[in-house]
Amino acid sequence: MSRFFATGSDSESEESTSADEITPKAPGTNFKQSLLLSDDEEDTKRVVRSAKDKRFEELTNLIKTIRNAMKIRDMAKCLEEFEQLCRAFLKSKNIVDKEGVPPFYIRLLADLEDYLNQLWEDKEGKKKMNKNNAKALSTLRQKIRKYNRDYETEIAAYKENPQESADEEEEKEPGDSGSSSDSDAEEGDEGVSAKSFLKKKPEPSSEASKFLKSAKGSGDESSSSDDDDEDWGSDTVDSGSESSDDGEGKSSSLAMVFLKKTQESEKSGEKKLGKKKKPKKKERLEEEAEEEGGEEVEGGWEKVKGGAPMVKEKPKMFAKGTEINTTVVVKKLNEILQARGKKGTDRAAQIELFHALAAIAAENNLGQGILVKIKFNIIASLYDYNPNLAAFMKPDMWKKCLECIDELLDILFEHNNIFIGENIAEDSENLAVLDQPFRVRGCILTLVERMDEEFTKIMQNTDPHSQEYVDNLKDEGRVCGIIDRLLTYMENKGSTEEICRIYLRRIMHTYYKFDYKAHRRSLGLQGESKSEQDQEESEGEDSAVIMDRLCKFIYAKDRTDRIRTCAILCHIYHHALHSRWYQARDLMLMSHLQDNIQHADPPVQILYNRTMVQLGICAFRQGMIKDAHNALLDIQSSGRAKELLGQGLLMRNMQERNAEQEKIEKRRQVPFHMHINLELLECVYLVSAMLLEIPYMAAHEFDARRRMISKQFHHQLRVGERQPLLGPPESMREHVVAASKAMKMGDWRTCHSFIINEKMNSKVWDLFPETQRVREMLVRKIQEESLRTYLFTYSSVYDSISMQTLSEMFELEIPTVHSIISKMIINEELMASLDQPTQTVVMHRTEPTSLQNMALQLAEKLGSLVENNERVFDLKQGVYGGYFNRDQKGGYQQKQSYQRDQKGGYQQKQGGYQGGYQGGYQGGYQGGYQGGYQGGYQGGYQGGYQRGGYRNQNQSNY
Repeated sequence: MSRFFATGSDSESEESTSADEITPKAPGTNFKQSLLLSDDEEDTKRVVRSAKDKRFEELTNLIKTIRNAMKIRDMAKCLEEFEQLCRAFLKSKNIVDKEGVPPFYIRLLADLEDYLNQLWEDKEGKKKMNKNNAKALSTLRQKIRKYNRDYETEIAAYKENPQESADEEEEKEPGDSGSSSDSDAEEGDEGVSAKSFLKKKPEPSSEASKFLKSAKGSGDESSSSDDDDEDWGSDTVDSGSESSDDGEGKSSSLAMVFLKKTQESEKSGEKKLGKKKKPKKKERLEEEAEEEGGEEVEGGWEKVKGGAPMVKEKPKMFAKGTEINTTVVVKKLNEILQARGKKGTDRAAQIELFHALAAIAAENNLGQGILVKIKFNIIASLYDYNPNLAAFMKPDMWKKCLECIDELLDILFEHNNIFIGENIAEDSENLAVLDQPFRVRGCILTLVERMDEEFTKIMQNTDPHSQEYVDNLKDEGRVCGIIDRLLTYMENKGSTEEICRIYLRRIMHTYYKFDYKAHRRSLGLQGESKSEQDQEESEGEDSAVIMDRLCKFIYAKDRTDRIRTCAILCHIYHHALHSRWYQARDLMLMSHLQDNIQHADPPVQILYNRTMVQLGICAFRQGMIKDAHNALLDIQSSGRAKELLGQGLLMRNMQERNAEQEKIEKRRQVPFHMHINLELLECVYLVSAMLLEIPYMAAHEFDARRRMISKQFHHQLRVGERQPLLGPPESMREHVVAASKAMKMGDWRTCHSFIINEKMNSKVWDLFPETQRVREMLVRKIQEESLRTYLFTYSSVYDSISMQTLSEMFELEIPTVHSIISKMIINEELMASLDQPTQTVVMHRTEPTSLQNMALQLAEKLGSLVENNERVFDLKQGVYGGYFNRDQKGGYQQKQSYQRDQKGGYQQKQGGYQGGYQGGYQGGYQGGYQGGYQGGYQGGYQGGYQRGGYRNQNQSNY
């Protein structure tokens, strides 16, 4: 009977089920054709499934896709499929409420969360991801963490016993797959797991099943044992047994004759069970054997208990019985070196091979020459472990590197008959002959320089506010110790050029450190106890002596400008740091570095900027305010002090540089422990500008040609003036602005309270080594400059003032007040004279008042306006040639020139200005021009000055 009728009969007997998938008859065929099609083409079988089966199949298909995406790390695909899975699970809510959450769903949620956490912690892997995968990883990780909160109990239960949860799906597999629609319905009522449901896929036709059987027999040996493949393989076995046993209700097709026997299917099924990744318990294996027939299959898989522990074997360097000598070891060393730098080479394994080779050489007493050569290659391999130049060494590799360099130096110091150098050719190396000195190709100085650079990179890439930075900084003592040992070795066996290079390395680790003990000795202070004094004496040379010795050797012997320039800058920095102002200033002036520093490379320019800043801070500590301001002006006026000092990158300039330039600039940054406090730097600059600018502003308040000494200081003043509400100052800048306003009024006590207080002390002044001396110097400078500002501001009010009064007002000694006023009179800043017997200052009152200054400015502006109007009018009338004035009758008479004298008056030049502008300004400004400039300044300047009470004591011609 054709399967066509079998399909029809099944539909009548299974109306109670909720299945709706029926393969329709091919369109355009009649009954006879359908009979022929059933024999020649692929047979179709009707599958009746419940709603639960359909939903679970949809979920399992999505889970398969997610797991496949997880294998290839396709996070974008994982995210897309997970969102579809969540929507499909929401559609299955009614079934899940009745049956419970299926175990395979919980298993996926737990596995996916663990997988994402593992990827998230793999920083190297995340860097290699493309942008879409990295973004999808972050999004999916947040979603899965939020989604799993609703299933915390189920996930916790699965993680406590993952074997049971994983095997629940297999326990629900049917032992006998003789399929009828009734058995399907029963299983649907009991609840189906993911794998058992997948085993109920529509059975392929007889021809297809025969093909799958043959393909499966050959594919089991080569294919991987994935869960998906296992499900498909067991499906073919079950479908075969079902079709062979179902002879009563359904007629088999001709292709069923070629199917394997039941016993063969049992054997293949048993072999398939043996290939499963997840081991089954002994009881379950016995139960399945009973279900499959109760007979043990000969040649089947056996479960092996225990097993030998996995022990990592040492790499086998030489074959058994090989004679170990220098030639064999060098040959093996070259074999290892040939793999260096090649793609796919395991760098860690290569380092282990070098260590093993060094151990073999030491065991066989092959001499120190071959051992030194192997040590050179070990250190080079440690440096090459990170192929990226921007990456820094890991802590374990860094420790190994320091140990290897120490061991290498130990060998070199113990054996004086070892000569190393880059100029030694490999052919001329002597590694075996013990009677002659060993000759090894290599450069220990290059290795130490690279070690120093690696230390700098480690400090650059460590969070400066963490304990890890402090721990890494402790290694600097070990680095300096290695440099000192190499320095001693090079002084005996190195060339002049190499000695200069190692001296510079030692200088770079010394110049920025403040020597407190040397500073105490310079002040005449010693340790409080006998032990402290002995310790200070036993420490040897001061840092100043060391710097002087090393730098002078470089000045005399170095042939390269760069090393000498760096040594000079470091020497100046060290002098300035220890308040040796005159030595630092003289060395800077004699070197002439400021003339051509713009042609140096960026690291040297950064060092120059750091030196100039330290020089300016040193001048400020010594009370040389003008020198301090000049030294700091270039750095602070640019607004890029952070970038110019190599202490960070400005965010506003990030768009101007590409990624490669940003990496290069980050490698130039100075480690945090070498930074200069930027707030201290700005405070020193602003206070210096205040002490210079405020007296100058008071002296030239009404001068139109007044220039600004510090633009940044004026900017801070304008910012303070724009504030609608002035409260007590909080930041450092606000303190300086408030102090400046007080000094402008001559109130030195208020200015002093704003500059020196608890908040400013903690932020700035306590950071100096000689805190108390700096504060005393500041108070003195504030008193002196406030006195100058007071005299400039209120000199027009006084006829005379006693120096005793000024001394009491500003708490200065009378000789100091006398000195300040004398300098002001000599420099023609103050028009006054000193009456020595009475100790008073007599004001000459030649300085115009504020009203007179405003009148002068108005007159100058009106004069320039008139001249400009006349030029425009003359151009329109076409009168060219000499410079003419227009007379009352409309004619032109020549206008003679005039000049202004030093005291502000106008003197006649070649007959010009006879009585001022002829015909102009009669009666002052009343009446306008009235026929020219008659009367000149009779009604203008002179009339204005008489009304203002101005007396021309110097007989100036106005």
